[in-house]
Amino acid sequence: MKQADLENMLKEAIGPQRATLRGAMASAAVAALVSVLLLGVSGWFLTGAAIAGLGGVAAVQAFNYLLPSAGIRLMAILRTVSRYGERYCGHRAALLALATVRGRLFTHIMRARDVRAFSAGDAVSRLVQDISALEDRLVRKPALPAALAGGVSGIALTALASLWAAAALALLLLVILLITKRFSPILLDRPAQNMADALGRLRTEMVGYAQASPEIVAYGMAPAIQVVLEKDADDLDAARLQLARGEALIANGLLTMGAGLAMAGVMALSDGASLPLRVLAVLASAGAVESLGGLVRGIMRDAVVRTGLARLEALGGTEIVSAEGGFRPRGQSITLPLPALSSSGAQGSRESVTIEAGQRLGIVGHSGCGKTRLVEALAGLRPEDAAGIRIDGEPLSACSLDDVRALFALSPQDAALLSGTVADNLRVAQAGLSDDLLWEALETACLADDVRAMGAGSEHGGLDHWVGDGGARLSGGQKKRLSLARALLVDRPWLLLDEPSEGLDRETEALLLTRLDEWLNKNGAGLILISHRPALLALCSEMLDFDDLSGANN
Repeated sequence: MKQADLENMLKEAIGPQRATLRGAMASAAVAALVSVLLLGVSGWFLTGAAIAGLGGVAAVQAFNYLLPSAGIRLMAILRTVSRYGERYCGHRAALLALATVRGRLFTHIMRARDVRAFSAGDAVSRLVQDISALEDRLVRKPALPAALAGGVSGIALTALASLWAAAALALLLLVILLITKRFSPILLDRPAQNMADALGRLRTEMVGYAQASPEIVAYGMAPAIQVVLEKDADDLDAARLQLARGEALIANGLLTMGAGLAMAGVMALSDGASLPLRVLAVLASAGAVESLGGLVRGIMRDAVVRTGLARLEALGGTEIVSAEGGFRPRGQSITLPLPALSSSGAQGSRESVTIEAGQRLGIVGHSGCGKTRLVEALAGLRPEDAAGIRIDGEPLSACSLDDVRALFALSPQDAALLSGTVADNLRVAQAGLSDDLLWEALETACLADDVRAMGAGSEHGGLDHWVGDGGARLSGGQKKRLSLARALLVDRPWLLLDEPSEGLDRETEALLLTRLDEWLNKNGAGLILISHRPALLALCSEMLDFDDLSGANN
């Protein structure tokens, strides 16, 4: 996914919120305009009132206090209301749009050919932190109309005192924006990149260490890990400090100096005007500079936004084959490649094995011979190992990935479980499954009795039992069977099982064999089974022995 695609995705996501965003922009413009008027008119009013007071009773009685004071109060109320409208509408539009972007990017990642291109921690950092950086781009969109309204109103009020002062103010405002645009990338791009990288590393390590927390405690590794995490945290703090210093130098330093120059310049160039008008012009010029604050900060935050877009581009950069762009298989036949064999080998001159829909193939062989890699490639998880695999006679690489994954229900060797309840993990297969269907799958996977025991006395009989972080509260065999039950609930034409009986006693394994056979006969699904245990291989009518194949080559 290119950066242009991300930009288009963002535009599409903001589409339904355009009316809200326009409301935020209008509110920001009103707030900036009223702020400059309030500052200038207040200065004019107070100066005029002071002069009238010095002029004696007659001057005081001639001076109109009511209309200016009423106008000042009205402008104060308008500023408060418009500021609230800007914040409310701007953040509402941004949060709703970015929620849509996160969902679409997550879907994009899940449709990628290699879903393991990034660690969990780094992916979370990119989907949360980097997309949040885009919030600035949306929240600060009203900054441009606010700057225009504030700048134009400040120049107009200054012109009441002196046209030369107004021209000088306009030039100063332009110079402030040019300096910000020129020096922000120099001062902020590198710290923003360092901050994003450090945060990604820290989250990646935290996720990894959290998963290994029992081993860390058991082997006393916490002090050493603490040193590593503290170093990463120090790197993150250093990058944040460098970024904050750059932003402070531009935002606070430049704007403060600009406001001082504006006030001094206007005061010097408007010496021919009356004192109330000079005060009005001076304060209006300061308000005009202040109205640039949002736009200046938006330009500065572009460094963080650019970094976020670049990291999101990399996150979405994995190859995708769309449903429209490839062959759409139906799973009537599957062809798996075999290792290169001599013509005198046990398998003859065959280079592949083909099974038809509904057939069952068992795969055996020593650890590390490639069984799991082959099955995961078939399921679309290992694009680099897909060579030679064919579905319905077509190479897997030419098939629509969405349709390929719709053919297979995989229960992997290392089952990944959600940090939720038993029901949460089962309903990942399909949303809205009834409790009866969940119990049916658990019965087939020989886990129903265990789940009932977990939830003795509970309303849902154990379906609401918390399985812990990644299934930490379950045994190895229970995790395997929960993964198997989830695969059954997906209800696909092909069932891919990798060591499904690992961790089971012989009695439970025999019962699992019987129930799986009944389920396969009932649903007509095909089966590809990897196992080191011969008992469960009785399910399969055909066998593929990787050890025999490799032996034929020796």
